[in-house]
Amino acid sequence: MLVKGRKVSGRGEAVAANYAFGAHEDDIIIKHRLLTRTTTTRGEPPLKKLQKKFTSFFLEADKDDSNYADCEKLARAFLQELSTFEIPLLKSKAVVEANVREKENFNELKEEINRQISHAQSDIEDLKKLLQASKIERQHKEECEAIRKLIAMQPPRSETQKLIVELEKEIAALDAENTASSRMLDLRKKQFSLLLHVVDELQNTIEEEQKNMIEEMRLAAEEQKNGMEDASGGSEAMAVD
Repeated sequence: MLVKGRKVSGRGEAVAANYAFGAHEDDIIIKHRLLTRTTTTRGEPPLKKLQKKFTSFFLEADKDDSNYADCEKLARAFLQELSTFEIPLLKSKAVVEANVREKENFNELKEEINRQISHAQSDIEDLKKLLQASKIERQHKEECEAIRKLIAMQPPRSETQKLIVELEKEIAALDAENTASSRMLDLRKKQFSLLLHVVDELQNTIEEEQKNMIEEMRLAAEEQKNGMEDASGGSEAMAVD
């Protein structure tokens, strides 16, 4: 008798059925069950009873021809026992056929489930891609909304243009003022350079005049000294005379 192993399925893959016994072990088990099967009225196995009926019929048939009635009675008993023994076999056959059909239905159902699982996995992958695309699209929308709010916070373009014109005017005025200041600074530099030159010339002139004055004073002192010496010499000559 075949004993089907437990089916384990995961992510669309089904494990094939395993069998706990081989064909030889199944035959031994079936034979043992047939030999030990009992009816509801008696405790003796049906196969053993059938064997006894057949043995009795065979032994009676092997006797003289005068026991035809006994042989017929034993034959009917044997056929009745055979019919009784055949009923469970037919039931077992029906059960086996039902199990085979159930197994076929189960295999078809398993294949259908595997197809559905594969289809569901494909749908899941597609939904993942769609979700990722939706997240990116939502992020872009949020960024656009943030930019729109930032733009809405700014003043109108007309006011901005007016402010730009005013700033350009101020820049032009500052440039003109800067140019005037630069010219004035250059003029002051030239005037200061001229002043330094004049001061330097004046200082040179003063120094030259001071030198000339000192030289004149020195010459005047020498002349005065020479005059005094000459006057002293004349007085001495007059005294000698």
